[in-house]
Amino acid sequence: MIAQQISSGSSIWRAHTKDLACKKFQGTGEPTFFFLQAVMESSEKCFLKDVQSDPAEFMSWLLKTLHADLRDSKKGNTIIQQSFQGEMEVVKEIHSGNEADNSLMESSRMPFLILELDLPPAPLFKDVMEQNIIPQSPRSRSVVHRLWSPAAALSLPENSIIGAGDKPAAKMKNLLFKSKPKTPVELVRQTRDLLIYAHNSDTHESKREEKIVELGKTIRELKSVLYGNGQSEPVSDACSQLTQEFFKENTLRLLIDMLPRLNLEARKDATQVVANLQRQQVQSRLIACDYLEANIDLMDILVAGYENTDMALHYGTMLRECIRHQSVARYVLESEHVKKFFDYIQLPNFDIAAAAAATFKELLTRHKSTVAEFLSKNYDWFFAEYNSKLLESSNYITRRQAIKLLGDILLDRSNSAVMTRYVSSRDNLRILMNLLRESSKSIQIEAFHVFKLFAANQNKPPDIVSILVANRSKLLRLFADFKTDKEDEQFEADKSQVVKEIAALETKELS
Repeated sequence: MIAQQISSGSSIWRAHTKDLACKKFQGTGEPTFFFLQAVMESSEKCFLKDVQSDPAEFMSWLLKTLHADLRDSKKGNTIIQQSFQGEMEVVKEIHSGNEADNSLMESSRMPFLILELDLPPAPLFKDVMEQNIIPQSPRSRSVVHRLWSPAAALSLPENSIIGAGDKPAAKMKNLLFKSKPKTPVELVRQTRDLLIYAHNSDTHESKREEKIVELGKTIRELKSVLYGNGQSEPVSDACSQLTQEFFKENTLRLLIDMLPRLNLEARKDATQVVANLQRQQVQSRLIACDYLEANIDLMDILVAGYENTDMALHYGTMLRECIRHQSVARYVLESEHVKKFFDYIQLPNFDIAAAAAATFKELLTRHKSTVAEFLSKNYDWFFAEYNSKLLESSNYITRRQAIKLLGDILLDRSNSAVMTRYVSSRDNLRILMNLLRESSKSIQIEAFHVFKLFAANQNKPPDIVSILVANRSKLLRLFADFKTDKEDEQFEADKSQVVKEIAALETKELS
């Protein structure tokens, strides 16, 4: 009877009635396939046929969906309620005042479709078959004794669905009447509402902390939409919807401001969400770029984040992703902020210094035309700072990173004018020759790649020529034993050319 009413009334079955009625499927297992297909569609892929799900959650969803499809607008009840719904009474003790005697008992009735009970303890003694058998008792007695205290079953349905576990009674309502998963747009709106609530100065501190915990969970859900989870890949449409809603209003600003209040895991999730959103396209546009251009002052907050030990890595990662947009990178380069990186790179905290160095490198290598323009306009002060604070730093890591980055900048064709100017300076040559004498092989190799530009310059100024000639014997002796750890034909060819250039200068000087 139940099956007949369900099959005639529920949309889960109606959608596939024609397919199930086909003769070619009769007597085969195909109806199961169509049932699973219908479940996936109706649940919006919350339950997939190849992915294991929680059976209790599936059963509660199935009963709720069938009940909603079968409901009669006039009567309101369905075969699901008639067959599976029971009722329990929950009694609460309400205290008034400090004395234990001043208390009231309040009872309420709660309907249920699935009754969650604790398993009874295993018996201590074995039966005649040498097995531990869970003692059996009549259903009504078992239910009354196993209900959460204080609660009692008022009426039991004709067909009881019992769940064995340890879920508290308070969670049963959430399990039975669980709402469908939020859409990406709803998730963003909930995130924004929680951020606004947490920012409100009138909010009580305990309530604010409660909302911040909820906010962390919502941010984790945003991350799941953008990155997928262990069972499924991200859906492009969902990512687009989330991105569009996220940048409609000031969600990013609110999130950046609230980041210090979040716990470590929530900060990590928020950082990954912001980083991912910089790459999401909506109708072939990076709308994150449009938002940042209109809210460019957010970069001031992110750059200053390097001065906060707790926030430096999170804000630094966000900043590094934001400067993927050329207009944002130009703002940072042209502002006073870029000068701060010479100090951030030398901070005593290694992780923060390394993160700052990574961002500095991104600023000076990603957007070539912007970088070339910046270096041309700011050549004097920039390389004065670069030489004194980085190349001549007392810190080995700083010197190694700086000489490597300098090579990347000068060897880039878009910076040819800057390179020509740099290799015409005797002060720059002096610094490079000192780096060639470093005990570190790594620094020597990177210094050589810059030094060869001085040697290969066909229009060397006289003072550069005189320095090279004066140090000819030392340089040739150095290069005679100068080798990389691994055989490198290009390096050997470059070294040979440098030696030739220096020897030719000596010959020209003698003549």
